[in-house]
Amino acid sequence: MSNVLHRSLTTTLPTVSGGEGSYLIDQDGKRYLDACGGAAVSCLGHDNARVRAALKAQIDCVAFAHTSFFTNEPAEELARFLIARAPEGTGNGRVMYPGSGSEAMEAALKLARQYHLERGDDARCKVIARAPSYHGNTLGALAAGGHAGRRAPFQPLLIDVDHIDAAYGYRMKHDGESEAEFALRMANLLDARIRELGPETVMAFVAEPVVGASLGTQPAPGGYFKRIREICDEHGILLIADEVMCGMGRTGRLFALEQEGIAADITTLAKGLGAGYAPIAAVMATEKVVNAIEDGSGLLWNGHTYMSHAVATAGALAVQKVIEKDKLLDNVRQRGEQLRAALFARLGDHPNVGDIRGRGLFQSVELVQDRTSKAPFPVATGLAPAIRAAALDLGLMCYPAQGCADGTRGDHVLLAPAYISTAEEIDTIVALLAEAIETTLARMEG
Repeated sequence: MSNVLHRSLTTTLPTVSGGEGSYLIDQDGKRYLDACGGAAVSCLGHDNARVRAALKAQIDCVAFAHTSFFTNEPAEELARFLIARAPEGTGNGRVMYPGSGSEAMEAALKLARQYHLERGDDARCKVIARAPSYHGNTLGALAAGGHAGRRAPFQPLLIDVDHIDAAYGYRMKHDGESEAEFALRMANLLDARIRELGPETVMAFVAEPVVGASLGTQPAPGGYFKRIREICDEHGILLIADEVMCGMGRTGRLFALEQEGIAADITTLAKGLGAGYAPIAAVMATEKVVNAIEDGSGLLWNGHTYMSHAVATAGALAVQKVIEKDKLLDNVRQRGEQLRAALFARLGDHPNVGDIRGRGLFQSVELVQDRTSKAPFPVATGLAPAIRAAALDLGLMCYPAQGCADGTRGDHVLLAPAYISTAEEIDTIVALLAEAIETTLARMEG
């Protein structure tokens, strides 16, 4: 009997006892190929010696000093590192470090509100986000998220956030519509909603550059985010990019918005920032946002006890240095192309595979009952969790989820292997995933 309040109170979990490269090992010695990084977290695998050494060295120096009294060098150096590599348009921005992606989104929303208040724009308090989307599990982040199933139990507690449709090409692109036309039509939904609400009342638009858990690694159509940037600028609204899952190299560039040719005003980061070696997230603000605060109160109206934690920032800095020194983003792009090609080769013609999509080492397979109608499986079928269980039996960790079609229905399997993945590991991931999918579907038919 465990005294831990686990995610499931009716399931007995194996105990992890070690890690080796892209594999985790349980107490019985069984090895699991981690094809999802837990949740796109473990981008360096599970035993990087340089990161471990950096964490140990910082513990031997100092672990914690409250940020109302001190800064620390790892936090300062990591901020310089991130700002120096941020998308063009960030300027001489600044970074804060909460402990999780959910906290980062809460802090980003507060920062957006503070920006407008510092400028005397008191009426700007409304937020627009997209559906489906997922921005975290705290109440503010959950309110911003557009995933119906996750929101439903807590709906009475959530602040009012407006949502527009995400650019979900598989289900929303019209027959005969070009990618450019689709991108413009979907981006202009934001302009229409801003005008409906009143531009003077809207403070921010929140979006994942590549939609992660809720939609299964859905990239935006070309030109979408450039038009979004224009709309936000026209109406004086801040663009908040949620790169918690898709950022820090996951799509093949350090920042996902680099591939869109724009910068957000506020960017949230986590997961691949610290690679799971310590809990850490970041909120990066552009020079424009920082200047408004410096010219106003000069104070940040948001704080967390463990923000800028010295050990966490030292670990994250070491992670980012390993990624850069070892040129791992080159491997992300190469292995990402291999993963995508292998998924299409193995599953592209499968009668229950509706779509394969993603960018870099961030790829998903969407499963449907019928390819022609794109009808999803009923929720009660439990396809996604059944695939997860079948994959675990085979020694593969993947990230199946439900709700991509309408917030409750729609099964997809998300893959986010480590940046250190070898060509052989990618082939193994695809082979085991295909076996898990086919075994699960055969059982359901039987």
